Amino acid sequence: MLNTAIIGASGYTGAELALMVQKHPNLTLAGLYVSANSLDAGKAIASLHGQLAGIIDEPVQPLTDPEAVARSVDVVFLATAHEVSHDLAPIFLNNDCQVFDLSGAYRVKSAEFYTNYYGFEHQHQTQLEQAVYGLAEWNADAIAQSPLIAVAGCYPTAAQLAIRPLLDANLIDTQQWPVINATSGVSGAGRKATMKNSFCEVSLQPYGVFTHRHQPEIATHLGCDVIFTPHLGNFKRGILATTTMKLNANVSAEQVDAAFTKAYANAPLVRLKTDALPCLDDVVHTPFCDVGWQVKGEHVIVVSCIDNLLKGASSQAMQCLNLRYGFAPLTALL
Repeated sequence: MLNTAIIGASGYTGAELALMVQKHPNLTLAGLYVSANSLDAGKAIASLHGQLAGIIDEPVQPLTDPEAVARSVDVVFLATAHEVSHDLAPIFLNNDCQVFDLSGAYRVKSAEFYTNYYGFEHQHQTQLEQAVYGLAEWNADAIAQSPLIAVAGCYPTAAQLAIRPLLDANLIDTQQWPVINATSGVSGAGRKATMKNSFCEVSLQPYGVFTHRHQPEIATHLGCDVIFTPHLGNFKRGILATTTMKLNANVSAEQVDAAFTKAYANAPLVRLKTDALPCLDDVVHTPFCDVGWQVKGEHVIVVSCIDNLLKGASSQAMQCLNLRYGFAPLTALL
């Protein structure tokens, strides 16, 4: 059994992780932690997330001594802010812990990226170089070898699962950049309430136009420039991404079908929708990504849907854990 801690346990993704760790036959939930000054410190996690009542009743503890926690666990999930993960990951790695970081602190191997898009200077180049990008369907072999998994972002997961099969099959004319329009529910902003993400105040609107940090994450890992426009919708959870791409000359609809079928033939958490385009209701509260597409002339439109808190965060982290340790791929996920 692997002693497992969750840092940032009081947030939405932390709560989802706690439930999965509790369900996993090879993991023991060894501690739930929040920052030392968090107002949630000392509260039972079930009082913060009522769906855990009678399942997980432990309190979330203030993280006052990360070194001591690191010495007591085998695995840690960092469901923390980017700067916090940046500081904590080396502590756990130096104590031989397996680290799954759900923040953006180790996703791109460029220190300049963090200065430009995250507002801090990256201080841990060695750890940044050893981190493996946690997009489970595409990086399984590398994930199985690395002590630090930088779990892919929510928008990048939905976008890359839609684009990568066609890009790798050389079916896309990348001179015309793929255009990604994606909408997320308000849970993507976390539990902390503001006027901008208050459910009653949200009206469907784009944000971060040409400036969102997930654009360079997507482009870096695809090796292809993209135009990415995120939107905030007035619903709780889920992401729907609609991506428009230009096909290379003489590419047929049958070739597009074959590329998706080949790419995800052995990917149990990607469901190909060949009879209708995906919708959010089919994926919320599940670890699946649903992908559908239509071809007309020289263009293909691909629609991908995920639950932003699950496939976009916690269940993808658990997928990565199962890959890292050779557990059955759907363990604790279904």
